[in-house]
Amino acid sequence: MTIERPFVTVRLEQMYATGYGTHPLRSGRRILPAGRAVLVLLLALAVSLALAVAAHGGTAPVYRTVVVQPGDTLWSIAAEQYPSDDTRARVQDIESANGLGGPIIQVGETLHLPA
Repeated sequence: MTIERPFVTVRLEQMYATGYGTHPLRSGRRILPAGRAVLVLLLALAVSLALAVAAHGGTAPVYRTVVVQPGDTLWSIAAEQYPSDDTRARVQDIESANGLGGPIIQVGETLHLPA
């Protein structure tokens, strides 16, 4: 189409071959509201999983092992293995790493020590 005016000639071309009022990158289909909810839920789940993996470092925790010897206590093991740390906190870490309900340990028992 060409529009002529005095001193100006403008040529208008159709930008897309898809017709008037349509966008070439959009399909005519719409996502149903329930489908949108499922899509948002799956996206939120994926983001949550990614954040959880990132927060935990993505790898299994590293442990050292110690075999309990006669006369050992959690306190003595924590003090020996972590000399510069707070012994009380390390005793709690050892208890939780091994699923212990208290400070009672047995000779010959293998304990996992958090690194």
